Amino acid sequence: MPAEETAVVDLSAWVCPLPLRDSPNIVMGHGGGGAMSAELIEHLFLPSFGSAADAELGDSAVFDVGGVRLAFSTDSYVVKPMVFPGGTIGDLAVNGTVNDLAMAGAQPLVMSTAFILEEGTALTDIAGIAKALGEAAHVAGVRLVTGDTKVVDAGHGDGVFINTAGIGIVADGVNINPTRAQVGDVVIVSGDIGVHGVAVMSCREGLEFGTEVRSDCAALNGVVADMIATGVDIHVLRDPTRGGVAATLNEIAQASNIGVALVERDLPIPADVRDACGLLGLDPLYVANEGKLIAFVPRDDADRILEAMRGNSLSAGAAVIGECVAEHRGMVVARTALGGNRVVDLPAGEQLPRIC
Repeated sequence: MPAEETAVVDLSAWVCPLPLRDSPNIVMGHGGGGAMSAELIEHLFLPSFGSAADAELGDSAVFDVGGVRLAFSTDSYVVKPMVFPGGTIGDLAVNGTVNDLAMAGAQPLVMSTAFILEEGTALTDIAGIAKALGEAAHVAGVRLVTGDTKVVDAGHGDGVFINTAGIGIVADGVNINPTRAQVGDVVIVSGDIGVHGVAVMSCREGLEFGTEVRSDCAALNGVVADMIATGVDIHVLRDPTRGGVAATLNEIAQASNIGVALVERDLPIPADVRDACGLLGLDPLYVANEGKLIAFVPRDDADRILEAMRGNSLSAGAAVIGECVAEHRGMVVARTALGGNRVVDLPAGEQLPRIC
């Protein structure tokens, strides 16, 4: 690379309050989907990519090809363990990419799959993961059309890592984007939150909570299709994965320059998730989900959207949890059960690493 094109990475511009900001090396927090991830992209990757970068930094890119609107997304999966209550890394890899496409209003069509396998991993384990992946693709209605396989030395992987990429079609008139949230919109979540992260953590650490917490891992393209079919102008859709509901709402508030006001008592948090988070010192708002979505829609259309969502088993517990306000723009504030307010910050890293 010519000297004049060499990317300059200014570590002094990074503002995350953690002392990890002084580290010259990658740390786990950089993969958590919070402030550290955002700063890694903004201050390292984008300057390094230079003029080749052309992205709005969303989970999916939407663009026109020959008059057809396409959505494109890619994601990698490193969840530990590979099999957890309610799912595996295989169906997670399909559902995660399907959901990223669906959050742009796209109907997913095709996907690629790439496996990075660790030497010594049992073929029966890999076969089980591959079968789960294929079954998830069948349920979601997507075709697996290309892929790749690599093997790394024993001790240099963790069984199986998977990368998937997907392409879908966005219908004319659908304009769903994180920048479109408006003052007066209501915020809807499709069901119980925090389930996936707690399910993975309980399995990883051998914890028992009296009842088994199972991941909510699921493809949501059918739910989104039901919502779009109402004709409502849906402003924003996002699936609150890494960083949970808190990270997702903060990103939308900043992208749209609006404030988000939550009501804590309206948050659908199952008792077992609340108890587990209390035991582990976690906040359910920051715990990952893999089968839930958040929607921002005009207040007058909320009932129509809720009716459509509640008619689908994957979103039967849909509920309004807050609204967009003109105050505290770019911030998320929650009204507590005691009547006070607390700021729900963008997480720096991640409470539970490697949950997707």
